[in-house]
Amino acid sequence: MTGQNLHTHSTYSDGKATPDAVIEAALAQGMHCLGFSDHAPVPFDNSFSIRPGELEKYCTSISDLKQKFRERLSIHLALEIDYIPGLMEGFDDMFRHCDLAYRIGSVHLVGKNDPDKLWFIDGPLVETYDEGLKRFFDNDIRRAVTAFYAQTNQMVEKETFDVVGHFDKIKMHNQQRFFREDEAWYRTLVCETLQLIKQKDLIVEVNTRGLYKKRSDSFFPSVWIIAEMKRLDIPVLISSDAHQPAELQLLFPEAIAAVKLAGYRAVMQFSDSGWSEINL
Repeated sequence: MTGQNLHTHSTYSDGKATPDAVIEAALAQGMHCLGFSDHAPVPFDNSFSIRPGELEKYCTSISDLKQKFRERLSIHLALEIDYIPGLMEGFDDMFRHCDLAYRIGSVHLVGKNDPDKLWFIDGPLVETYDEGLKRFFDNDIRRAVTAFYAQTNQMVEKETFDVVGHFDKIKMHNQQRFFREDEAWYRTLVCETLQLIKQKDLIVEVNTRGLYKKRSDSFFPSVWIIAEMKRLDIPVLISSDAHQPAELQLLFPEAIAAVKLAGYRAVMQFSDSGWSEINL
């Protein structure tokens, strides 16, 4: 195991445990590094992000815990920031305001400008995915998936951040029903986005959550994408997207095996000195 997880949620957003409880679990599991990356506030009612007015409290709490446990665990303050054109932009402003160690950029909601016209591709309910596909894209899966990757591309091109979160999240509720990953149009979209990620020198996480929650039959991203990333020499980070303490290192051995199979011999790690590689 890598001994670190840099994609972690607490009760400040949609996690199920307080930061203190997560830290105690990390210590019990023998971890050496823990990054809190709760969902940044978004400007509309929701059940997943840091509540309005709570951002300062979150930042202060994690910073205080970093000092409290500094002799036992390396703790880092981060945010997972949703990119929604016209609603969630300007990652730099949040980075400076919160004095973040790093930022994860993600797309969970496909659309722009209007909170009532966003396709929510995440969450436990496949019905939400299907209803949004019908409502916003007239069940045209190719147009819908293209919109997801176009929004991801725009985030990569316009924003400054460190890690691309769950790169191919769009496949989660698809479950081979609407499109296959071996279709040429889909692979073209993926490879175009990877080229942009390479140009911006971003890290892509290998996120284990879809597998251990049994909502996906592969990691985010899929193993064929990991192989393409290795061909492009895109750095990777193994993370669990933990929402409760027991998930902190779930399926890490399997993820390590997957990146090794693709040809990786090192993954990224974070410390107070910044990003560096650690050999597998």
